[in-house]
Amino acid sequence: MDNKLCLDVADLPMELRLLLKIIKEDNSGIQLEHVDEAADIDWNLFLDLSMHHRIYPSIYPKLKMLDVKWIPENVMNILGQQYKRNTFHMLHLSAEMEKISQLFSDSKMRLLNLKGPVLASDLYGDLSLRTCGDLDVLVPIQDLDRADQLLLNEGYVKDDYIQTILGDWKWRHHHVTYYHSQKQIKIEIHWRLNPGPGKEPRFDELWERKRRSSLTNSPVYYLGREDLFLFLVSHGARHGWSRLRWLTDIDKILKQKIDWDQLKKILRKYQYYHLGGQALFLSSQLLNSKLAEESKSLVSGHRPKRLAQEAIFYFEEMVNLHTIPVPTNVAVYHKRHLFSLMSLPQKISFILSTLYPFPQDAETLPLPKSIHFLYFPLRPILCIWRKMRKQELRRRIS
Repeated sequence: MDNKLCLDVADLPMELRLLLKIIKEDNSGIQLEHVDEAADIDWNLFLDLSMHHRIYPSIYPKLKMLDVKWIPENVMNILGQQYKRNTFHMLHLSAEMEKISQLFSDSKMRLLNLKGPVLASDLYGDLSLRTCGDLDVLVPIQDLDRADQLLLNEGYVKDDYIQTILGDWKWRHHHVTYYHSQKQIKIEIHWRLNPGPGKEPRFDELWERKRRSSLTNSPVYYLGREDLFLFLVSHGARHGWSRLRWLTDIDKILKQKIDWDQLKKILRKYQYYHLGGQALFLSSQLLNSKLAEESKSLVSGHRPKRLAQEAIFYFEEMVNLHTIPVPTNVAVYHKRHLFSLMSLPQKISFILSTLYPFPQDAETLPLPKSIHFLYFPLRPILCIWRKMRKQELRRRIS
């Protein structure tokens, strides 16, 4: 890629730069024995970053094979322990994934695995080379009640964290979580790929293009390659690419045979073309991923680089969006970044969606369900009222 298009990564910590060199060694032929800055590495931070970015399973076997002498023995031992623990966890998840898929199939319900062991197998060729915290599956929205009952019968407990009013859960949210305390497995049941508002492929479309995993004996289905690319891109972008694991997924899928004509049609149709460009730009710049000639139109223009540069903030700050509360400066930046990721139609849809009642409106002014429609005209007043109350509380505290 043209050097004029290089990202500004001057503020990335040295330890993260080393991790990037290790990851992209396959793509660039870098000789790790000649990394000069090794003596100055903060190895505790190196380990923290390896865990934070969830890339320790892929770097450990590489470092062990290369027999790099300048990495302290205790660092290699910790990486090795985590690698083994992850391998057992992935095998555990794989068995449960196959069981759940079979249960849904026996109940005549369609189920698509979004991530998990099938992703590790498809992209990395080995379960042990990728981490996965839980199982993410997609079902048709009309099957949610049946899916709920099926999981409850299996001993899973639903986390009823979603607050909703006037059916906004169907598009404001995109999954619900279940947890099995004995198996210590979490399953997220999705009815959308991403939270709305926004266009995305219907379940029937995804089902038509599905693939069957070779990982298991009984049928386990997951997304077609182009649909998987769209999902990985939208998911990574929505989280600011704050974990390198999501970017290494992009690097791996770029090495597979992609139907770029079909993919670009899908990205355009659902207004993710610019996010595809952001992902390719980041992957090519940070991991030295090779871009197919047919893909280079995605990174043309100023916007892919600008969005990619915005994502560097998440690497510099070691952002973890899943740790609550998120620091104020990160929350403010992330809110602005998410808006910048939207296409113009998506921005319009998002702004209009703020006029739709929120659960907080019902908390501010409880009304009988039969007249909940009044929250539409009342919403501006209720918003002003909440802001006035917050300002009054601040005055009292100060």
